[in-house]
Amino acid sequence: MRSGDGVLRGAASPGDDMSASATGSTATSDAVTFSTVGVVGAGAIGCGVAETLARTGHRVVLIDIASDSLDRARTEIAKNLKFAALFDPAMRDMMHSQLVDRIEFTTQYERLGLVDLVIENATESWPVKEAIYQTLDRICREDCIIAANTSAISVTRLAGATRRPSRVIGVHFMNPVAQKMTVEVIRGWHSSDATLEAAGRLLREMGKRAIIVKDMPGFVSSRVLMVTINEAIFVVQDDVAGPADVDRLFVECFGHKMGPLATADLIGLDTVLRSLEVLYESYNDSKYRPCPLLKQMVAAGVLGRKSRRGFFDYQ
Repeated sequence: MRSGDGVLRGAASPGDDMSASATGSTATSDAVTFSTVGVVGAGAIGCGVAETLARTGHRVVLIDIASDSLDRARTEIAKNLKFAALFDPAMRDMMHSQLVDRIEFTTQYERLGLVDLVIENATESWPVKEAIYQTLDRICREDCIIAANTSAISVTRLAGATRRPSRVIGVHFMNPVAQKMTVEVIRGWHSSDATLEAAGRLLREMGKRAIIVKDMPGFVSSRVLMVTINEAIFVVQDDVAGPADVDRLFVECFGHKMGPLATADLIGLDTVLRSLEVLYESYNDSKYRPCPLLKQMVAAGVLGRKSRRGFFDYQ
């Protein structure tokens, strides 16, 4: 049976919970097996992954091409750690500066040469990701695993940009990373059992659970969510209801914690658009056609929380 069929010999099957628990508590450094983890991309998700790794005893090499993005990441992570101490008793006795010191902020990809595993969080653009995977394949050790934190692009396609496809796997973290205890893990066509087991071990060290799915563009979460968000935007564009009422229906009638438009603002409308474009290109199905209003808002720089304005105001 091919490795992409999602059946694990002697392990979990697709949809199974791959880890024992997700306490979210801070681990000690001698409890981890992945001593140093690379994180590519210092955006919201990359920062969240780096912060969580530092909190759970890992050393981190955080890479971004822009120094100002790394400066913002350092400030944001330090702020988040202070805020976390209000809710996590384990954090109150820790020196936040020491946790930040576990993270190396750098623009030099060569610093990934000795890491045990890399989590890639670059923008949902095939040309961008292809170049990154070729660089990682050249720099990282042969036994280093590359984990793709992608919301839509096929993990198998990403693995094909390397000479180590069996060591590439998808790990789709949700925002905010520190507060989301479950991760969508995507097994590519060539992903080996050992790679899947290693990814599960790292997630357990991070206090996360994993749900394993097969590799198709968008997987489960984005394939369903992006259609919902896109249709909600069409509803607003067609003046059926305003954003607040659209989201109230989902929160008050269906019990969702957050409506689709507030979710879009949290993800970033530019990321939503790129994900829809990937899905549209991958499936050639009109149901993924991005709403013109979404395209117009992105063109105007109205991106959601990251720009302090989206379907709702975050000033």
